[in-house]
Amino acid sequence: MSPAPLPASVRPAPVRRPARGAQPGGQPYDPAESPLSRTRRARRMARELADIHPDAHCELDFATPLQLLVATVLSAQTTDRTVNTVTPALFARYPDAAALAGADREELEAILKPTGFFRAKATSVLGLGRALVERFDGEVPARMEDLVTLPGVGRKTANVVLGNAFGVPGLTVDTHFGRLVRRFGWTAEEDPVKVEAVVAELVPKKEWTDFSHRVIFHGRRVCHAKKAACGACGLARWCPSYGIGPREPDTAAALVKSPAASDTA
Repeated sequence: MSPAPLPASVRPAPVRRPARGAQPGGQPYDPAESPLSRTRRARRMARELADIHPDAHCELDFATPLQLLVATVLSAQTTDRTVNTVTPALFARYPDAAALAGADREELEAILKPTGFFRAKATSVLGLGRALVERFDGEVPARMEDLVTLPGVGRKTANVVLGNAFGVPGLTVDTHFGRLVRRFGWTAEEDPVKVEAVVAELVPKKEWTDFSHRVIFHGRRVCHAKKAACGACGLARWCPSYGIGPREPDTAAALVKSPAASDTA
């Protein structure tokens, strides 16, 4: 019986000593690295991510801006996979903002229960529907400054909607994204807004949406929070965190998740 094929995102890396950020007391971010050098390194890594994850995309199922907006709000503290099991019934029962605004709370909570924190999410969805009806004629606005005024919507959610529903480039700074760009040594910032501002200077604007998907895919499949697959990572040669996970290619490759098995949190 032949062994199962390796995930396409496996990229064996030559074994070498751990990089700066993986050594005791070391930090991935090097303040001595020049802005030009950091930009060149970041763009080389961004190009490599495009090769590693050519299938990167938004993993929330949606057909309209409203559906994506609601699904993104529901994705907090749960997986995209779980949200995708809930939204078909939700959108069939409440197809537009007016229907959401007038939803019965108990019925709405029952639908949302699998996503966790369902009472708070029901409050957000009800408020979202009402705000859209009262202030935007039931339509999802296509501007950041309008989106962030809606209940339950911050910059991360707004960028998801702008980039994937309206084609407006945006950087989605979720948990995976922030963790990885810090591991890459692109920034030491923890605040998502500051992280977004730094990365916006490193990656061309036209690539922001696709780049966000690729980083998130990499975080879910290769550069895991607890044990990164360093020895199977195509970014290893440019990554100052190389060595925080197994460096031996075969050991690392066993950690890489396929799309079907990847964590879609």
